[in-house]
Amino acid sequence: MSDLRTVLENAVPRRRKWPWLAAGAVVVVVAAAVVALSRGESSGASAAEGTPVRGGTLQFALIDYQRSPDPQWGTNYAESLIGNNVTDKLTWQDPETGNITPWLAEKWEYNNELTSFTFHLRRDVTFSDGTPFDAQVVKANLDQYVHGDPALGILPNGATLLPGYLGTDVVDDHTAVVRFSQPSASFLQGSSFTANAQPGFLSLSTLKLSARQRTDAKKVIGTGPFVYDSWEPQVKTVLARRAGYHWAPPALHHDGEAYLDKVTFNTIPEASVRTGSLTSGAVDATLDVSTTDEKPLTGQGFRIIHRGVSGTAIHFALNASLFPTNDLAVRKAIQLGWNRETIEKAVLTPSYSIAKSILEPSVPGYADYSGSSLKYDPRQAGRLLDQAGWVPGPDGIRVKDGKKLTVKLLGINNLVANKPAYESVQQDLRKIGIDLQLTVVPIPDYTAQQAKAKDGWNITAANRSRNDPAVLNLQFSPAGGNTSYLSPSAPGIDLDEVTRTLGKLETTLDPAERAQYAKAAQDLILDKYALANPVYNPSQVIAQAPYVHGIVFDAQSRNHFVNAWKSDGK
Repeated sequence: MSDLRTVLENAVPRRRKWPWLAAGAVVVVVAAAVVALSRGESSGASAAEGTPVRGGTLQFALIDYQRSPDPQWGTNYAESLIGNNVTDKLTWQDPETGNITPWLAEKWEYNNELTSFTFHLRRDVTFSDGTPFDAQVVKANLDQYVHGDPALGILPNGATLLPGYLGTDVVDDHTAVVRFSQPSASFLQGSSFTANAQPGFLSLSTLKLSARQRTDAKKVIGTGPFVYDSWEPQVKTVLARRAGYHWAPPALHHDGEAYLDKVTFNTIPEASVRTGSLTSGAVDATLDVSTTDEKPLTGQGFRIIHRGVSGTAIHFALNASLFPTNDLAVRKAIQLGWNRETIEKAVLTPSYSIAKSILEPSVPGYADYSGSSLKYDPRQAGRLLDQAGWVPGPDGIRVKDGKKLTVKLLGINNLVANKPAYESVQQDLRKIGIDLQLTVVPIPDYTAQQAKAKDGWNITAANRSRNDPAVLNLQFSPAGGNTSYLSPSAPGIDLDEVTRTLGKLETTLDPAERAQYAKAAQDLILDKYALANPVYNPSQVIAQAPYVHGIVFDAQSRNHFVNAWKSDGK
């Protein structure tokens, strides 16, 4: 699956704390946090009863496959998940509190302007080839991550995550200063980021390789708890325990090497085959559990664990520059015209929840819009369309100036809930005269079509993982992702207002101010301009055998296996 993936929590999580506090000219952050253990519910880790057993191979099933072993390039869930176990980050974000805590960096400071961040690195970290992890490596990684290297075929994969990156200064072997041309309040969270195109550190020898050479998995060298053992494209990836590893995030309370000898990630596209592989014992755990299989698997003694994916909800990004979604009345009618209760009852399980904002509930600054722009009110939707001149045609689909109210949606079929949820919305919108046409395809086809979305699609349906409200700036700002294709031709939209409102999320770490800016951003996206139609909240759902323990969900709901073990030891 990709960063566009989702699944949901039934209960609303408790309000998370803000990840950082800012006070004075320079703030030193040195924190540790406890990651709670899950017992079949959403949490940071799966249950780990008893004393961990060392050894054995965990067979793990995924819907997607790893297209390249390079973790800084990968954008689907398989790639980010596997990359997280081969590489480490500067910091760790606690999935329960949102706090940023130490990892490869022991402590850090930042200036008042939030343009300079100084990291003090651990002195005992090495890559699996024996070379040291130091400030020069941090600089080399971030420079290539943001700027790319055309001669090597390396894309600027980190440019979106780290806008305004100027460079990294090497003060000494274990002190690096990361500089930005503009305030970057979300950078500390970015330094822990584990989702698509992640900033996991690679050795200097790997950074010298071309994109093609990095398809030799054993040449992709990280500092993580596992190393590549083998890679079969579209079939499986095998990771082996890294000897000598002893720098897991302190928040995980893990000493020394990983428990497992190996983890094998098996690509199994068909949901029924994944489930059959689990029940037959061919695999020990599977991600991408079908909603119809959760209850039967639980009845057979398998454990279901899940965590909501912090970031945006699975949503319709509405193209504000393309007819007919360039009409505000149409965008608002799409928000109001479908019954969320139907999807909750017919499509989702207790692992999922319906979206009540563009943000997933665990993201700081989340606000609930279920009583306003995101309520089910087909009468109001109809009135808005009437007032805008859309009249019912002979087949029930509305017409204006001789053109039908046809809205084309591009979505991804990698989540079991996606297509049935979109079909439910489609049925309800037809009742108010909107013809929602669905094209729900595999990720490669989605990616190819997305390049044509500005002129060819009214809606792109996806989500974005990032446990920080600045994900809204990343997605919707005209200076960023601009997923609603805002342009001077978008009627009635003040581009400067959108850029300014979303950009404020990067200007402060003060919790109260940031909450205010997050609310203003949601108001603008959902109420004023109706740029998005949130559908349901992202989550990851795993079914695992009762002898599997310790699989960690991080703050982006990617899985880490340093704590994982099997009580049968096999």
